[in-house]
Amino acid sequence: MIIIPAVDVLDHKVVQLVGGELGSQRITLPDPMRAAMSWVDKGAPYLHLVDLDGAFGKGNNTEVFKRIIKECGVPVEVGGGIRSKDIVDDLVSAGADRVIIGTRGIKEPEWLSKIADDHPRKIMAGMDTKNGSLVVNGWRGSSEISVEKMFSEIGKMPLAGVLNTNVSVEGQMKGIDEGQSGQFISKCPHKVIASGGITTEDDCRILNRLGAGGAVVGLAVYTEVIRPWEWDTPWFIR
Repeated sequence: MIIIPAVDVLDHKVVQLVGGELGSQRITLPDPMRAAMSWVDKGAPYLHLVDLDGAFGKGNNTEVFKRIIKECGVPVEVGGGIRSKDIVDDLVSAGADRVIIGTRGIKEPEWLSKIADDHPRKIMAGMDTKNGSLVVNGWRGSSEISVEKMFSEIGKMPLAGVLNTNVSVEGQMKGIDEGQSGQFISKCPHKVIASGGITTEDDCRILNRLGAGGAVVGLAVYTEVIRPWEWDTPWFIR
């Protein structure tokens, strides 16, 4: 299972929020490009970019993300407020390995299906959950569709996978919710990239055992609570 460092960008700076709450920054760094390259310099084989400005309706960071994609030298997945075909097309053309679609895909599964057909194996469904239910609009709103119904909707789509962020434990440095992760991964019809609460190497090993294809890690690597670049198999759990 691959460990993927997160580069979350808000107000054009790299941040790590607690539970996605504005003003809860635990980390603030001024330069997204430099932050991204710092992980590549440590051997990270993949990057996870999140446009929090886009998710919160405050503009976007598409241009800096395109620069990171072009210059970083490793595959990149991009998410956060991506709700138009033009942005998806632009990011795929720029070389994004995967584009994560959350809110609009949940609200309009037929649109998600069309985008996935246009870009087979390039689109990930973003299914963020809080207390077992889907949340949308930068985690601030609840969804009328259930997790199980969304699984049914995406079952036959040619997706690259599903990103599940457990908002209930996101950014708290208290570990994952093993029960929630196991249930989500076992029922999801696609490969799952897990996010939220990942704090220790044991958390990563649990997710690997549960069948996750990857784990997105934020605050734990920024604070060096875990140092996956120093593992026997750097950035991977086997």
